[in-house]
Amino acid sequence: MSGRVEGKVAFITGAARGQGRSHAVRLAQEGADVIAVDVCANVSGSDQIAPSTPADLAETADLIKGSGRRVITEQVDVRDFDALRAAVDSGVEQLGRLDIVVANAGIGNGGETLDKTSEADWTTMIDINLSGVWKSVKAAVPHLLSGGRGGSIVLTSSVGGLKAYPNTGHYIAAKHGVVGLMRSFAVELGAHSIRVNSVHPTNVDTPMFMNENTMKMFRPDLDNPGVEDFRVVAQLMHVLPVGWVEPVDISNAVLFLASDEARYITGLPMTVDAGSTLK
Repeated sequence: MSGRVEGKVAFITGAARGQGRSHAVRLAQEGADVIAVDVCANVSGSDQIAPSTPADLAETADLIKGSGRRVITEQVDVRDFDALRAAVDSGVEQLGRLDIVVANAGIGNGGETLDKTSEADWTTMIDINLSGVWKSVKAAVPHLLSGGRGGSIVLTSSVGGLKAYPNTGHYIAAKHGVVGLMRSFAVELGAHSIRVNSVHPTNVDTPMFMNENTMKMFRPDLDNPGVEDFRVVAQLMHVLPVGWVEPVDISNAVLFLASDEARYITGLPMTVDAGSTLK
């Protein structure tokens, strides 16, 4: 099967690398043109992970063009609603329509228990991982409504949106909030044939997860844990015998939810978690 989103246009946040890039490329492979945005800069409080760059976003654009699809890129911080709206408006003007929204941009920061989490880390987390999702959808909805063709909105949550883990309480709170956004948007937009769902990945092989700080958080018993040390503990989170999944595994779920194969699926928190939520 091919061309599952042929002729459609997708707006994707956090598209410079990681899951966002993977989603953009996968949708392009199946026929979608893409409005791809990313902050491409360091975000205060998340400097434990090297930021995405303009070169990363340009590489995403090249990969989309390699699939024969059109792409519009903008450097946008999802905390800035006016910039988001301008990017979507410009993209729709150039590409002619909007059908799919993938609100994917997010960060990881901190690593303390909630009572020790700094107010700065809390505020940055909520502003990007929760309010940024709301603002991304808010900027796009007018175009979905004016198109009169319905549409699909997919919000990136996490297994942390369905269960709790220690030392990441602000992240857990934000990702649980994304589920509330998803369900509320689904109820409010359903009469317009706009479907809204969320994806809930477990650990994914991206820079946000595969980094020295995360490895040390998982293996505090070791001074310099490596990937294999990390894998031993990460695998304990799952029913299936893996420590993490690949970005394309999440992208295939996003593609399904964006396609007409999921035409009557809305309000669904879809897990891609190797059975993590069973434990």
